[in-house]
Amino acid sequence: MTAENISRKHLNNEEFLRLRQATEKVAQLLSKRLKNHLDVIKSLFTPRLLLGTFIKSAYMEEVQGMDKAFGELEEGYGRVCEKAFGLPKKLQIPLSPITNQIEITPYQYSLYLEGSKDRPIRIISPTHWVLAYRSECPFQRLRAMAMGLESPQADEIRQGLINHLILVIFLKYFPGLSQLLEDLRYHVETRELDDLGGLQVVMLKAPVETFLPPDDFILQITQLSGVDAFQEIIDQEAIERVPDPLKEALSKP
Repeated sequence: MTAENISRKHLNNEEFLRLRQATEKVAQLLSKRLKNHLDVIKSLFTPRLLLGTFIKSAYMEEVQGMDKAFGELEEGYGRVCEKAFGLPKKLQIPLSPITNQIEITPYQYSLYLEGSKDRPIRIISPTHWVLAYRSECPFQRLRAMAMGLESPQADEIRQGLINHLILVIFLKYFPGLSQLLEDLRYHVETRELDDLGGLQVVMLKAPVETFLPPDDFILQITQLSGVDAFQEIIDQEAIERVPDPLKEALSKP
């Protein structure tokens, strides 16, 4: 989701308060549901199944395709490490151990409003998440370091980048996992993030559409709150229109 393709709807203050409370409840439910799903299937995401002896593990054994997978990791890492973070391109092997725990981060993007172009508003999506293998440098910290808001730590940045890229490659080599997530009603995509030097990340989207009110309304709310952030809004109609992929597949001739 970006500022360019999200729908807009007019709201009055009463509607906004009601829908904001409803959105918070739905967002918490969706986040908890996704965490539960990922916890149940985490054993399927074991990194050594992709990288074999290229990753430090108690089971240092070769796996089919690991050389090609590591080559893709090196290529993806090399494209972003120097450009965005000033790190050397060479990866030291074996890589540090990586847990099969997947962490999720609500997706955020910047919205430049009329009348406030010098200070963008941070828009938070309740239905989109960035996924990565858990590390000491989670997504928001990685972004803060890239933006100069936090002192960069080379080792943590390197591991954060690796943990994002390995998950992208993992889903490419094991497409059945993407299909499983789709069957659970998540849309799976790989997206390049310009503010992280074009880093590829895995993103999931819940099957619920969101919208934003007009710019002047968002500006009013953020000025009153004193916080340059605003959450996309879910309405009841969007929940009632949640698609059923299985039903749609069965209904095709």
